[in-house]
Amino acid sequence: MEKKLQNYLESVKKFSAEKNEPAWMLEKRLDALEKADELELPKIERVRYERWPLLPTDEFKVGDAATYFYEENNDGPRLVQYDEVTVSEVLPKNLVDQGVIFTDIFTAMEKYPELVEKYFMTAVKPDEDKLAAAHTAFLNGGAFLYVPKNVAIEEPIESLFYQTGRNNIYYHHVLIVAEANSQFSYLERFQSMDNDDKIPANITVEVIAKDGAQVKFSAIDQLGKNVSTYISRRGHLLKDASIDWAIAVMNQGNVIADFDSDLVGDGSHAEIKAVGLSSGKQIQGVDTRVTNFGKNSVGHILQHGVILEAGTLTFNGIGHIIRGAKGADAQQESRVLMLSDKARSDANPILLIDENDVTAGHAASIGQVDPEDLYYLMSRGLDTETAERLVVRGFLGNVIVEVPVKSVRDEMFDVIDRKLDTK
Repeated sequence: MEKKLQNYLESVKKFSAEKNEPAWMLEKRLDALEKADELELPKIERVRYERWPLLPTDEFKVGDAATYFYEENNDGPRLVQYDEVTVSEVLPKNLVDQGVIFTDIFTAMEKYPELVEKYFMTAVKPDEDKLAAAHTAFLNGGAFLYVPKNVAIEEPIESLFYQTGRNNIYYHHVLIVAEANSQFSYLERFQSMDNDDKIPANITVEVIAKDGAQVKFSAIDQLGKNVSTYISRRGHLLKDASIDWAIAVMNQGNVIADFDSDLVGDGSHAEIKAVGLSSGKQIQGVDTRVTNFGKNSVGHILQHGVILEAGTLTFNGIGHIIRGAKGADAQQESRVLMLSDKARSDANPILLIDENDVTAGHAASIGQVDPEDLYYLMSRGLDTETAERLVVRGFLGNVIVEVPVKSVRDEMFDVIDRKLDTK
C-alpha cells in the first residue's frame, strides 16, 4: 500500500506540474490523496456497487499525445474536449465584454486562480467521502463557467466532453458560478468514443447559484459499456436562487448518479427532472436528494425510468427539510416502466422532516406498459413495436422537452430508439 501511495503521490505531482497548476491546487490534491483510504464510499440505498472499479488501479497517468479534429458548426458559446484536450472553445465577444468566463478547468486555474480557488470543491467537500477525495486528487479534465452579476445570456452554453480511452481514468470536474441575478441555460454532454478499455469515471459538477440567480441545467450522459461511472451533480442555492435540472442518464455501463440540491437560502427553488434507461445487464442507481435549509424553499423531484432486457434501475428520492426551514416544500415522484420479465427495479422514496410548518409528499410506482395505452395506439393503425416506442417516448419526454437545443433533443430520442431496437 505504501508503494502504491508513493506512486500516486509522484504521478499527481507530475501531472500538476505539467498543467502548471497553482500551489493551492496541488496541496488540495495531495491532502485528498492522503485522506482517501480512511474515508468510506458514499452510501447509495439499495445499490451494491462497492466492488465496481471506480478507483484507479494503477499509476495515475495520461496517455500519449493525440491529435483530434472537430468541425465547428456553432458560433454560440461552446467548449469541446477530448479527454483533457480542448479542441474548441467559443465565447462570443459580447459575453467576453460582460465578464463571462468559459474555459477548461486548467486554464481557469492559471488565469483566474482566485475565482477557482474560492469555489472549487465547496458544494462538494473533498473529504466528504472516498470518491470525492479520489476525484480531488486525480481530476484530469473539465471546465469552468463564470457568469457575472446581472448578466442574462439568451443562447444556451454548451459543453461536449468526449471520453476516448486514451487515459487510464476519466475524472472530470465542471465548476459553474452564477453570480447574483444572472440568468442562463447550460447544456453538457458526456460521451464515449469507441474503445474497449475498462475505464473508471468519476465526474463532479458543482453549480453555485448566488442570490436571485436563475440557472437552467440540462445534461445527457452517454458513456460507454466499459466505463464504470460515478457522477455527482451538486447545486448550492442562495436566497431566491433557482436551478432547473433536466438530466438524461443513458450510459451503457454501470452507473451511480448522485444528484443533490442544497437549498441554503430563503426562497430558493430546485426542480429536478431525471430520466434513466437501462438495458442488457446494466446496473444504474440514481440517487436524487433535495435538502431544504432555507425558509420557504421549494424542492421538487421527478424521476422516470425505463428498463429493457435484464437491466437494473434504482431510483432513490430523498427530501430532507431541516429544522428552521419553515414554509418549505418537498415533493417527489419516481416511476419506472419495465419492458421485460427479467428487468429489476426499485423506486425508493424517503422523506426526512425536522420542521412542522411545511409541505411534503411523494409518489412511486413500478409496472409494465399500460395495455390500454397500447390498445388505443394500435386501434389507430400502429403495430405493437411502434406503439410501445411512442409510449416510452412520452414517458421520458417530461425531461427531454426541457433540453434547450433541438438537435440534442433529437439525439436523446435517437438513443431511446436505438436501445428499443436492440431489446
